[in-house]
Amino acid sequence: MKYTKTKAVLNQLVADLSQMSMIIHQTHWYMRGPNFLKLHPLMDEFMEEIDSQLDVISERLISLDGSPYSTLKEMAENTKIQDWPGEWDKTTPERLAHLVDGYRYLEDLYQHGIEVSDVEKDFSTQDIFIGLKTAIEKKIWMIQAELGSAPKIDE
Repeated sequence: MKYTKTKAVLNQLVADLSQMSMIIHQTHWYMRGPNFLKLHPLMDEFMEEIDSQLDVISERLISLDGSPYSTLKEMAENTKIQDWPGEWDKTTPERLAHLVDGYRYLEDLYQHGIEVSDVEKDFSTQDIFIGLKTAIEKKIWMIQAELGSAPKIDE
């Protein structure tokens, strides 16, 4: 069986990208305050990007004869991204910081995928991981800038 570890990373990404989409959606629904008119529609763009990554990752897994998680139960049981209850007690900056945490986790998982796919010589998947990691790093920079902080990608 080829690419066993790469397929495991791909399926982990299926669960985690699904969770991240929901966290972005929650941010979209529960934000209030300054910058609402700018940030609310921006969350739609963030969701579209994550959902697009999910599609690419899932289709690559299927291309490698893998079986992506496809139920809410599987996603919930396998994600490593923490969620919050849908409550109004978080500020928009707190919610954005929570998004950064999720994006940083994805950045690390993509890096792990880059390393695993290199060992298994699955360079096509590695190319996907590299491109998507780059997009995640840009998103971290942008949200951190909104929060008045440096990206801190190299830490």
